[in-house]
Amino acid sequence: MRIVLLPGDGIGVEVMREGEKVLAAVQSILGERWDIGRFPCGGKFYLEHGKDWPDGAEAACRAADAIFLGAVGWPDPQDPSRPVTMPDGRMAGWSPVIGNRSRLGLYANVRPVRLFPNVPHRIHGAHRKVWDEDKVDMVFVRENTEGLYAGIGGIHAPGGRKETAVDVRLITRAGAERVIRFAFDLCRKRARGAPADGVKRLTCIVKDNVLDGCRLFAEVFQGVSKEYPDVVTEAAIVDAFTQWLMTGPEKFNVLVTTNMFGDIVTDLASVLQGGMGMALGANIGDEHAMFEPIHGSAPKHAGQDKANPIAMILAVAEGLRWLGGRRQRADLSSMGDAVEAAVRSILADGAPLTYDLVGEQKAARTSQVGDAVVKRLTSGAALGKGAALKVSRAKAAAKVKRR
Repeated sequence: MRIVLLPGDGIGVEVMREGEKVLAAVQSILGERWDIGRFPCGGKFYLEHGKDWPDGAEAACRAADAIFLGAVGWPDPQDPSRPVTMPDGRMAGWSPVIGNRSRLGLYANVRPVRLFPNVPHRIHGAHRKVWDEDKVDMVFVRENTEGLYAGIGGIHAPGGRKETAVDVRLITRAGAERVIRFAFDLCRKRARGAPADGVKRLTCIVKDNVLDGCRLFAEVFQGVSKEYPDVVTEAAIVDAFTQWLMTGPEKFNVLVTTNMFGDIVTDLASVLQGGMGMALGANIGDEHAMFEPIHGSAPKHAGQDKANPIAMILAVAEGLRWLGGRRQRADLSSMGDAVEAAVRSILADGAPLTYDLVGEQKAARTSQVGDAVVKRLTSGAALGKGAALKVSRAKAAAKVKRR
């Protein structure tokens, strides 16, 4: 199996290190050895080499069975308040992120939002546990290759002074239909519906009272919905939706929206799951997939071994489950479940956890959290009977496969 790791900048390098520990433990449990390629990338790499990732990285991503991304973005030495950009105006780090999404056809950005045991969500800037964990369990499906990220537009600068900037929002019927259909299929597969009522509900988030692109997106949504009579559908205007998300998250199950709206509302939704250190994203296409934490590179925290690696580790779990489904390997899917169970057990115990979850005085290091996940994953018994059984079955399935 071929895996590509793109650590990126800042804390991306540190959380990727913990994700790699988990991948190594999974290989050991399954008795396998995978071909893992590591490629530096991002703003810091650009400053040193004049390009945002090395030669061969793009080809390796095309050939990979799965890609794992840390985070990209590094301060511009001339203006530290802004990220390093390349001559074409793109942020250094565009190639492994937006470039991969476009080149590999990763049209569905899937972001689960769950509140884990003993993790208070953040409202009003403080840790407050208003809803229990069972009331926050939804999945956002964001269109990932069109919208305002399509790269259509530019800057008009007569005499060298920037006077006009244009960004064109591209919404196509084909692009809308494939991501909407993906969301309907996901909604149908989810065993549990919305926490409030158990209904398999798909919410379409748009601004179709104003924007033509959203009108087309909503029209396609209504058309595709006729093929899924078992899924309850609704539409929500994006600005109103933001308040409903905060005040009644238990109503939502699966949600689908356009690229920029999806980027914004999923960052907002992260406060319901304990912050960005708990939030993962999966970029999925018909042939390829890339998994990542959705937080940034946080340069001011880089090199301090303090960043929360759980989002990266959960991204690894999600990647294993995707690989299991794609390759029809129940052992890989079970290992993904076991990785998540290891994370859950640590969260339930309340230690070791990083500063964003328990405060500075009780904080563990990034590396300590990763080590603890690996220890519980490899011990099996520390995960509880259900997860231990999954690990055992995964081992057995791997042995049968090798024979």
